[in-house]
Order: sequence, then C-alpha cells, then structure tokens
Amino acid sequence: MSRIGRKIITLPAGVTVQADGASLAVKGPKGVLRIPLPEGIHFEKQDGHLLLKRDSDEDAALHGLARSLLANAVHGVSAGFEKHLDIVGIGYRAESKGKSVTFVLGYSHPIEFPVPDGIAIAVEKQTHLVVSGPDRQQVGHVAAKIRGLRPPDPYKNKGIRYTGERLKKKVGKAAAAAGGAGGGGGAAKG
Repeated sequence: MSRIGRKIITLPAGVTVQADGASLAVKGPKGVLRIPLPEGIHFEKQDGHLLLKRDSDEDAALHGLARSLLANAVHGVSAGFEKHLDIVGIGYRAESKGKSVTFVLGYSHPIEFPVPDGIAIAVEKQTHLVVSGPDRQQVGHVAAKIRGLRPPDPYKNKGIRYTGERLKKKVGKAAAAAGGAGGGGGAAKG
C-alpha cells in the first residue's frame, strides 16, 4: 500500500481540478497546470477534497508519484513556489532588465539570462534573487541553472548559492603544506 498515495489533498478556495483526457487540468489564481495521470490511477472529488485511487497493486509505484505531482500542482496554482539565491563575491551582482537578468560574476563579460515564461525572478539588493512560479519543477530547474552560472568555489566560497546552503570550505595548498602534510620534493644528496 502506498502511504503517500492514500493521503487526501485539500482543495483551497478558487482551485478547480478537471479531467482532460489522460491528464488533469489544475486551475487557480496563479495559473493553469496540466498533470499527466498514469493508466490505472483515477481521482475522486469529495467535499472539497481530492483522493487518488488505483485499479490494482501493479500501479502502486505510480500511485504515490501521481498524488505528489497533483498536490504540488494544487499548491502551486494557489500559493506558488519560491527559491532564494545569494550571490557572494566582490563585484558579483545581478540586475533585472525586462524579460532577462544580467549577471556580473567575475568573468570578462556580463551574462544575460532570459527569464522563461511562467517564472518571475526578483532581484533584491543586487545580491539576492527570488525565483518564483506555480510549477515546482520549473522553479527548481531555473534556480539550478542560475546557480550553475557560477557555482560556489570550495576554496573561497564565492559564487551563487541557495540561501541557507551550508558549504564545506576546503583548505588550500599553502595551508596544507604549513600543517606538516607537505612532503619533501627534492632529490636526496649522497
């Protein structure tokens, strides 16, 4: 039995779910999302709640997945999702220009990042970004692409990181050699 699949999804006010062929259309104040519904899984509406059921135990693996995707879509069209990013480094910054964000990240040129449809990127204080939208997967993907423009350096901890991300700083060559770990590099005289 799928414990996640049996959980009830509460529909907030203003959110509707309709079957649309092999998918579900979830409509709310933040937009419309389409969620594919696997074969053998169907949904029932009961007093403002949604319940996913499966036809047989062969569909158990997809039962919890379908329920999680539907719950994320319901939350996304009603409240939305956010990812917060911090830019760390001297001279590193971001600036919003229409449908794109310009990053200065220590390279010889600024990087233009186009904002995809359905996603909003707010630049706060030039070093803090908020990526938001109704689709959880798309928000996470865009935030990962932005982080990939300049991932955090393990030696200096400069770059783009998620807010609250804990980094493990590595020791450089000079610090490792001073600690007695450095070996003799010269030839023995005889």
